[in-house]
Amino acid sequence: MTNPGPIGERELQLIRLYANCQLELSPQSFYAKWDVTYEQIGEICSRSPTTVQRPFKRASNYRSPKRCDLHHLALMDFLLEHFEKIPPQLFDLLFPHL
Repeated sequence: MTNPGPIGERELQLIRLYANCQLELSPQSFYAKWDVTYEQIGEICSRSPTTVQRPFKRASNYRSPKRCDLHHLALMDFLLEHFEKIPPQLFDLLFPHL
């Protein structure tokens, strides 16, 4: 294991940008934009298909999606939109086991 390098101003700025990122997409918007199933949305957000279906059914045990769910869907939307533009080297860093 190597010792991590010091956090400089550039890294601190990147941390601030990421921490304040407002990138969000609702399950309803994602579902309307992409031909996906509840199971696939659940897989993206690490949720069960039943949990994903609740907002669509307005079930009595409805729970609003968490901010991390909205963030996951927005990131997935970005990846789907820009998949062909991702350089192979960056793709391999993001998804090393594929």
